[in-house]
Amino acid sequence: MSPTHDVIVIGLGGMGSAAAHHLSARGARVLGLEKFGPVHNRGSSHGGSRITRQSYFEDPAYVPLLLRSYELYARLERDTGREIATLCGGVMVGRPESRAVSGSLLSARQWDLPHEMLDAPEIRRRFPTLNPRDDEVALYEARAGLVRPENTVAAHLQLATQQGADLHFEEPMTRWEPYRDGVRVHTAEDTYTARRLVICPGAWAPQLLTDIGVPFTIERQVMYWFRPAGGERPFLPQHHPIYIWEDADDVQVYGFPAIDGPDLGAKVAFFRKGTPCTPETIERTVHEHEVAAMAEHMSRHIPSLPGQFLKAATCMYSNTPDEHFVIARHPAHPGSVTVAAGFSGHGFKFVPVVGEIVADLALDGATEHPIELFDPGRLAAAPA
Repeated sequence: MSPTHDVIVIGLGGMGSAAAHHLSARGARVLGLEKFGPVHNRGSSHGGSRITRQSYFEDPAYVPLLLRSYELYARLERDTGREIATLCGGVMVGRPESRAVSGSLLSARQWDLPHEMLDAPEIRRRFPTLNPRDDEVALYEARAGLVRPENTVAAHLQLATQQGADLHFEEPMTRWEPYRDGVRVHTAEDTYTARRLVICPGAWAPQLLTDIGVPFTIERQVMYWFRPAGGERPFLPQHHPIYIWEDADDVQVYGFPAIDGPDLGAKVAFFRKGTPCTPETIERTVHEHEVAAMAEHMSRHIPSLPGQFLKAATCMYSNTPDEHFVIARHPAHPGSVTVAAGFSGHGFKFVPVVGEIVADLALDGATEHPIELFDPGRLAAAPA
């Protein structure tokens, strides 16, 4: 029996939708299988906004991928007419030795990225809503901003469909196995064959990638929206940057301008500081003590922000032990299976370039993009 498809993509969230687009754009016969409906809110690719930035404190090795991602986001906007990216500028705030500041400065200098260093008085002058301590500084990057996760996923799904991809929603994979020179994938509805398989499992990585030697962990995160005291005008994108703010005790918060009108205010969240969970056991209810803790924390940094609590929502980080991604051909099935997982809370800004990389690996077996950092072999001996 000949394979029905060239590539089957498991998971059609951020990474999977981008993979389906890039694969089908190259003429591959693509089948996409998604556990939920299109552009759902049960995983990680939702919440209205995600930060994008180039002066990357996590590791300078990410910067070339970010530069390509910016190009692909701009192309995605042109090709679909959807609002995707808003480059309102961004500040990484903390003491000079903090990871948010020192790591961002390292990447900016290594890759010659435009940036400014601001002391506390200059931060207050440029952005009057922000209230840094006297010993805090900021790296300002004009090319930082935000991307829209729901619009991004919808745009990639739209293009994939237009290019001939066959996308099935509410049809989760139950299992897969090697089959002849490719793979066979089972769902409750049918059995499919393909020459190649791409697995983009998001928070389901611990269940679907048990055999690649990576101890993935899943973490519940909460996003909060507040209506600023005094109104939203000072928080509009033309006045207010995105920000990542690191305290002396290494706790980071991040936030956005008010991008969706007074009914949704401005969004803020802790970066990490979540609780372990699984997709089946995550507590979706956000409790009063969590809201109070967020409001108290932000009142020290942006006193007018927690004026009125509006809403909260949960999402999940799928973490690796070193917080770097896993993007590779499957160690046990390198000729037929590609995986993209473990994006550890900082992956969405890379969605379009990850789709491009996955298409390279699935169709060509290699990519010119620098992905050595994401080899799962680096974690094979890591403790669970």
